[in-house]
Amino acid sequence: MKKLDRLDWAEGLTLSTFGVRAGVRVNVLGVLPRVLPLLPPGWKKSHRVIVERLYSLVMAQGCERAGVRRLHVLYADSTRIARDAALNRVLATLETDLHRYTAEATSDMTFLHAGVVGWQGSAIMFPGRSLSGKTTLVREMLRLGATYYSDEFAVVDSSGLVHPFARPLGIREDSSYAQTKYSAEELGATSGVKPLPMGMAVICKYEAGAQWQPAPLSQGQGALELLANSVAVRSQPDQTLRRLQKLVRHTVFIQGTRGEAHQAAASILNLSCAHK
Repeated sequence: MKKLDRLDWAEGLTLSTFGVRAGVRVNVLGVLPRVLPLLPPGWKKSHRVIVERLYSLVMAQGCERAGVRRLHVLYADSTRIARDAALNRVLATLETDLHRYTAEATSDMTFLHAGVVGWQGSAIMFPGRSLSGKTTLVREMLRLGATYYSDEFAVVDSSGLVHPFARPLGIREDSSYAQTKYSAEELGATSGVKPLPMGMAVICKYEAGAQWQPAPLSQGQGALELLANSVAVRSQPDQTLRRLQKLVRHTVFIQGTRGEAHQAAASILNLSCAHK
């Protein structure tokens, strides 16, 4: 860490997000504006000097030479977490790691791996890890008029209310892992502002050609599914359990295998209305 501290840092900032303080510094002037859109939704600038996690982005400098690749390097504290000639891939690593660290480290909220939309005054949640298809389902819900809350994390407070984590949706345009980012507004939708009570949780997986025929799931089984998708359940078990108990008090759980997202999305919204 001392070697990094001795480098000539051109600009940086300290941010506070969900009670977690992090810092970002770069060695080239003018790069920081590209970092700002990647920070967690709702972040605020902090004037505190001490941070819990410090990201150091060392930009490649100098002229290209034949056979020599200029690599950008990213450190989280003293650990190198990215090294690539493509700056966009290094910045994507910064975004992913900072969001993950925030979800793990915060005690203000409990984070679940889940997509979330708002519908008629309550939240509909889709628990699942990356590549589970939740972003596709969330996007289709937005097309049908739902309000965007998150495509990655459900953020739950001590009262069991679900808060927005409205980062741009990472949509895969083809079969590759590359994502294109879209705000809810670019997709013709709106982003949630106020916390919502939980209305329905949908436990589903994607299977090509499957017909969506959801079945009810008990509250106990549903709670276990949410627990399995809780980010900090090992480090903060008591707090996680207390918040999940409040979250699921009036939650309807359904499960099933879906095919195309548009069929499942319309059905889910209708079911949500029927259970109010």
